[in-house]
Amino acid sequence: MEIILEIIVPVFGIVGIGYAAARLGWFKPDATKGLSTFVFDFAIPAMLFRAMATTTLPAQIEWGYLISYFGGGYGAWLIGSLISRYGFRRSGADPAIAGMTGGFSNTVLLGVPLILTTFGEKATLPLFLLVACHSWQLLSVFTVQAEIGIGAREEMRRLPLNVAAGLIKNPIIISLLAGILYNLAGLPLPHVVDTLTATLGRAAMPCAVFAMGSSLAGYRLAGSVGEANIGVVLKLLVHPILVWLLATHVFAVEPLWRDVAVILASLPVGVNVYLMAQRYQAGVAPAVTAVLISTAVSVLSVAAVLTLLEVR
Repeated sequence: MEIILEIIVPVFGIVGIGYAAARLGWFKPDATKGLSTFVFDFAIPAMLFRAMATTTLPAQIEWGYLISYFGGGYGAWLIGSLISRYGFRRSGADPAIAGMTGGFSNTVLLGVPLILTTFGEKATLPLFLLVACHSWQLLSVFTVQAEIGIGAREEMRRLPLNVAAGLIKNPIIISLLAGILYNLAGLPLPHVVDTLTATLGRAAMPCAVFAMGSSLAGYRLAGSVGEANIGVVLKLLVHPILVWLLATHVFAVEPLWRDVAVILASLPVGVNVYLMAQRYQAGVAPAVTAVLISTAVSVLSVAAVLTLLEVR
């Protein structure tokens, strides 16, 4: 009950408020777009820069931690792709969409607020290490798989340049790298910069989850519930279980870092899955249905994960 009152209700409650406000017409689509832009381009980058500039960095890269999270994600991804290909007889880019559904979490809009609400600043480093590696890596893998599936090669030849261009233009990646470089320079953060980024950063969490809720109001269940439900099971159950097994029994990851990875793995399907489905016009219906169902069900699944991990 304590977990529900102190963590689940504040975070998912704001998601619900954003969703209701948008559905009732009190928060217009243009307002959602503007709020999302503020969150992605200003609030979260400010928070990330300050966090990475002032956090004590590890002496070496925590490979066991990264492999545990992404290994679990790719495990769920592989299962989803195989079920789509051989169970539902899908072809082209559809298996890539199905795989991505099982392994791509909503790390920024929901993960950042949830982890920081749960653990506070001590979770900053493990959280943002995963955020830094998440989207660009998984989207690159998806692009390769999708292009192979549809038999195209031109997109794969452009992939390195597309990834590099995406990283250069991504405010979240830029702020993370800038914060790390500033940290490595060993310079203290000027008081005015610290105050400015801290103030912007405080707006990131409530605005992010509200924007997520209002964004979801623009989607509707689109059918293919059977395929979508498989993706939801992979995302909310298989992904976190695989991450826990790897982090606990293969790499013995430090408990806080392990818990951050497992909780991020237990989050609902990221909206990027739907966006990629729209781009390739493949698996659109199961993708949008999985996003909506997993977000609704994750209220219970995340609470269960927090309870099983004995988070206090």
